[in-house]
Order: sequence, then C-alpha cells, then structure tokens
Amino acid sequence: MPVALVDTQPGTGNNALPPGVNPLIVFDHHPLQAGSASASFAEVRPEIGATSTILAGYLLAAGLEPEPPLATALYYGIKSDTLGLMREAGPEDLAVYHHLQALIDIEALAEIENAQVPSDYFKRLDAALHTARVYDGVVLSYIGAMPRPDLAAELADLLLRLQGTRWAVCMGVYKDELIVSIRARSAEGGAGRLVQSIVGDSGTAGGHGTMAAGHLPLGNRDPEDLSRELSQQVLFTLGVRAEGRPLLDGFE
Repeated sequence: MPVALVDTQPGTGNNALPPGVNPLIVFDHHPLQAGSASASFAEVRPEIGATSTILAGYLLAAGLEPEPPLATALYYGIKSDTLGLMREAGPEDLAVYHHLQALIDIEALAEIENAQVPSDYFKRLDAALHTARVYDGVVLSYIGAMPRPDLAAELADLLLRLQGTRWAVCMGVYKDELIVSIRARSAEGGAGRLVQSIVGDSGTAGGHGTMAAGHLPLGNRDPEDLSRELSQQVLFTLGVRAEGRPLLDGFE
C-alpha cells in the first residue's frame, strides 16, 4: 500500500513507518533526512515555517481554492506551527496564511483552538509545573507517562512563556520511549543541534532553530534516571552552572 509522510520523514522516530518500507511521497519542513531519498517524490523545505504552507501552495499554484474545512485545517496548521507567524515564519507562510484567512470556517477554527481536554491533561500539566526547575533562563521538566506523544511539545511551549526563559525542555514517556521536546526563544538558538547532541546515537532527533524533539528507546533504563541524565547534559551543553530552583518554589 502506498504511504505518504506529511510533516515527518523516514528515520526520524516520530512516525509509524515500518523499517524497510519506502514512502511514495514525503512533504516536510524539517531539515532533510537521508531516508527521504527513498521516496518517489519528496518536497522537503526547511526554509518554510509549516508543512501546511507547502501543501496549500500546491493547491493555489494549480488554481484550486480549498473548501472551508480544508482551508481551516491548513490555516490552523500554519498558525500553530509558527505561533501565529511569530516563530520561523517566512514570506511564503505569510502570503498563504493571509490567503487562507478569507476561506476558513471561523466557528470550526474556534472549536479546534478551544477543544475540551480530558482530566488527565491537567494531571500532566500539574506534573510539568511541579517537577519544573529553573536554571538561569533554562526550564527543565519531566512529566512521566503521557497519553499522547505530542504532549511534551505542548507543555514545552507553555514553559517557554515563563518570564526570562531562553530554553524550555520537557520530557515524558510514551509507550517504550522517552520523548524530549526542546523550545528556544531565539531563532538562532540551535534547538535541533542541542537535541542531537544530547540524544546522540541512542535514539532519533531533529528540529529547527527554535523547536526540536528526540526519541530514546527506554529498554531496561529507568525513565526518571534517564531524564535526569539528559537534563544534566542539556545544562552542560548550554554552559549553565547555576543552581536550579523549583518553578513553584514558595507556592502551596
């Protein structure tokens, strides 16, 4: 069966493509991976802020205006990936975003952005806040078991909003992997380089200047011990020597 990979690539660890299976099509905006050469067609453009921009660009170039449901999905994809055009958005993202804006279903967009979440989400949020430690502009957090793999990224985005924070790193366990999500305040931060340096050959990793992720198989390792080890590697790599303090220090 033909397989298309969208917003991911072979060998990155964040998709379910079985080993030895070559995708037919790859669309992505992350740095090019060697495995994408196996696809019959690959459109990988790291200079673009969102894969939705690439997909919408094909439709618009063909003179096809997406219907409201599709336009809304593409618009939200650009908005969420670029934090409302504030994160690594380029001229093409800006142009497509504003073109789609006139085509979207506003009520559907509001439902997506304000979707209800299960109580477990707040348990994980509580864990992220209570385990978070602040080290001179760097926030590190471990949230334990996660119901979905992208929760670490969502909470890393939240922690980056802490005043004075330059880096936010959130780790959690999904199935048999420790997932590491990194966010940087500056586009020159090198989040992709940071995650690759701490994950090394022990797993898969990739990302951009401001956002990156890594996946490490746990094997027989204790996830909390591994998260502490990686946290120390993050601090060492960033040259942070300050003593950490709990984010919620002084709060009951």
